[in-house]
Amino acid sequence: MDTYRAFLAIAISFVILVGYQYFFVGFDQPVPVDETAEKPIAASGQAAPAQSSGAMSGAPQQGIPVPAIATPPMAVQSYDRAPKEIVVDTDLYTAVFTEDGGAIKSFRLKKHRETHDDDSPGMQLVKTDGSQGFPLDFSWGSALGSRVLYESGKQQIQLSAATNKAELRMSAQAANGLIVERIYTFDNSNYLIDMTVRVINSSGNPLQGIPQLQQLNTPFEGVSSPANRFLFSGPVAFVNGELEEVKVGDFEDGPKTIQGAIEWVGYEGNYFLCGIIPIDGAGSTFTMQGTEALTRTMLAGDLDTIQPGGEKEYKYHIYYGPKKLEMLDSIGYNLGKSVNFGWFDVIAKPTLWLLNMFYGVVHNYGIAIILVTVLFKALFWPITQRGMKSMKNMQKLQPKMMKIKEKYKSDPTKMNQEVMSLYKTYKVNPLGGCLPMVLQIPVFFALYKVLLQSIELRHAPFMLWITDLAAPDRLWIGLDIPYLGGIPVLTLLMGASMFLQQKMSPSTADPTQAKIMMFLPVVFTFMFLNFASGLVLYWFINNLLSILQQVLINRDTKKPAKA
Repeated sequence: MDTYRAFLAIAISFVILVGYQYFFVGFDQPVPVDETAEKPIAASGQAAPAQSSGAMSGAPQQGIPVPAIATPPMAVQSYDRAPKEIVVDTDLYTAVFTEDGGAIKSFRLKKHRETHDDDSPGMQLVKTDGSQGFPLDFSWGSALGSRVLYESGKQQIQLSAATNKAELRMSAQAANGLIVERIYTFDNSNYLIDMTVRVINSSGNPLQGIPQLQQLNTPFEGVSSPANRFLFSGPVAFVNGELEEVKVGDFEDGPKTIQGAIEWVGYEGNYFLCGIIPIDGAGSTFTMQGTEALTRTMLAGDLDTIQPGGEKEYKYHIYYGPKKLEMLDSIGYNLGKSVNFGWFDVIAKPTLWLLNMFYGVVHNYGIAIILVTVLFKALFWPITQRGMKSMKNMQKLQPKMMKIKEKYKSDPTKMNQEVMSLYKTYKVNPLGGCLPMVLQIPVFFALYKVLLQSIELRHAPFMLWITDLAAPDRLWIGLDIPYLGGIPVLTLLMGASMFLQQKMSPSTADPTQAKIMMFLPVVFTFMFLNFASGLVLYWFINNLLSILQQVLINRDTKKPAKA
């Protein structure tokens, strides 16, 4: 039985250790990224090659070119007047829009900070500058470039509980007779922004164009952040009923295009999302290109023709905000799918609900993690109880098993028959100790994903020195300890509890296997050094509960097995 446990534990340790090495440390030194370098991007109106992504990429629409992403001019645009900036202030964010292209220049959240420092500013979701371009540039193919000068009658919009909604209107006229009106509608109670774009043909000739809404993004946490190496950060789309997260490597050598029934597209990090929801067919093609340092995406619709004096209206919802599951689900459009727990989604989302439910009672996510751990342990208690009893009985039978192995060492078939007969006589299941561990693995990984990805734990305090459950556990003592910085107190306690648990657990292993099992707490302690303190807290509490259960089992099985 201990052979099974040893190999299972080693396999799990190897997977976690390799994952730690790959994602946190890296097998190779990262190549420095030149954030100012960009590859040439095709001009607006030229056809870009559609790179299919399997079932997610629908067949290209017949007769309609796939538009390429237009690059805004790197030099400052020459206008006959200086573009104004319009500040929109709500209870949730402060946004800055510019008349230069009608784009968004800044979007700073008020309830989420850049870092955990007390003087840290709110989280900035727009991290590009004027030379790179800004998100939400709108163009109408080659008939209207993305960089046009808009005009607005406002310079500031202030929303509050008394003034819950407000509009920002901008208008621009191109040389070919196109008039573009952009209307942003803001709601003080949420992060969702409605955007309507009216394209009017004031010329005497029919005009054709494709609506294109562009975004430019850099990683929210920075290119070199460990979170960006460990978790996905980049373009994302919900197309044809499936979530598509596109890795940078898929479009570094050229544009990648996805076509189909698009519900929403955007750029996401672990905790935040810049999303666009096209309404009534305003978007059918999503094109991506660039690098990890600067990703350029474009949502395009179908080719439209506007007769002289006619107009066409395009509508979008814009979501710039935190990836909070409950909030995203309330918006609809499957936006909640951006919180992606992978294979463990069916367990992880109820776990997140439990975590938030407990938090609503105790108002401390650390205590909420403890309560969720206790609940899960209680659910698995009967199964674990049987497994521990089976292990204890196996330990009692060890002397009899050694006699059988010695007696029939020259006849393996007979030896196995006698051993199985011994198991049957004493009603011992040799795999009974493995079952609880196997059943708990999906639950562990589901909780691991929840604690790693949920924005609720970002900068959430627990107690004493643990002030951020999403960050590694460190107690700062005034000395900068090499590699660690501070003392990982909770992680060391977790390792000690795991060592004690191993010492208390019954063992039928040979000396070599026993040494391997006793070395595992050291391995796990090393692996957990840079894990979120919330996850370490879960593992520590789970170990303490397992120790308590083992103490109770040892009390119930003091009497030796009778022959």
